[in-house]
Parts: sequence; C-alpha cells; structure tokens
Amino acid sequence: MTCADEVVRIRIRRLRDSSAPLPCYMTEGAAGMDLAAAIDAVISLAPGARTLVPCGFALAIPRGYEGQVRPRSGLALRHGLSIPNSPGTIDADYRGEVAVLLVNLGAEAVQIEPGQRIAQLVVCPVVRCELEEVDELDATVRGGGGFGHTSG
Repeated sequence: MTCADEVVRIRIRRLRDSSAPLPCYMTEGAAGMDLAAAIDAVISLAPGARTLVPCGFALAIPRGYEGQVRPRSGLALRHGLSIPNSPGTIDADYRGEVAVLLVNLGAEAVQIEPGQRIAQLVVCPVVRCELEEVDELDATVRGGGGFGHTSG
C-alpha cells in the first residue's frame, strides 16, 4: 500500500439542517474535497470585501493530520474569488464549524449561492517539531538570501 492508497477516516457531523452537500471528491484523482456554502440566502460579495461562509459541519481530524482549506481555481480565475489566509488550517483538535473566509479580488460583485462549491479541503500529514536554540547554523550556498534570491 502506498501513501496515495492510504485511507484516513475522519468523523463528520452536520451542525444544522442544510441542503448543502457534505465535502466530497469530485473526481477519482482529486486531491481536495469540495466544500459547499451552507447558507440560506445568496451572499453578494462586493469587490475588495471579505465574508466568512459557513459549511454546516464539524470534523474530527485525527491527530497527526490537518485540514487545509484552499481556493477553487475556477472561481479565482472567473471571479477573482480567493481565500486571504490560504491555505486556511483546520487543526486536529478543532471541533467547531468549518467555514471559509472568502475575499473578492475581482472588479465586479460576486454572488455566493446556497450549496455552491466555494473551496476545497485537502487533508495532509503534519510533523511536530522540537526547536533547539543554537548560537550558529550550518552554512549553505544560499545563506541568508531572501525573496527573489534565485531569480537573478
């Protein structure tokens, strides 16, 4: 069994009576599950505005994993709809409602419809680190070169 064949079981609980679908993979090879807006009425998001859109469920992500909430590329391309804290992180110990912080980076208002697929959820393994404070770090060719250092 390869990592791609591993199935991680995640418990999910609906939080309200909503017709919004639960997260699901739209194709066999999809890395992320689509997240739908669990709203009762259309939200009109003006250019430059942000809104928190509930998804109507809570998750119990197992320890050692995180949920990453990412933008949907089609919505970003067509409407400028994105997630300002992308990827948003759902920690393994969070049990509240999953919601998506959307921002309209486009020039026109964007309509968010009830049940519309607004983002995607990718579940990834997480490594816990132990920091060790030292006086010196090992040298590398790059050294302290920062943003754009390798672009010439």
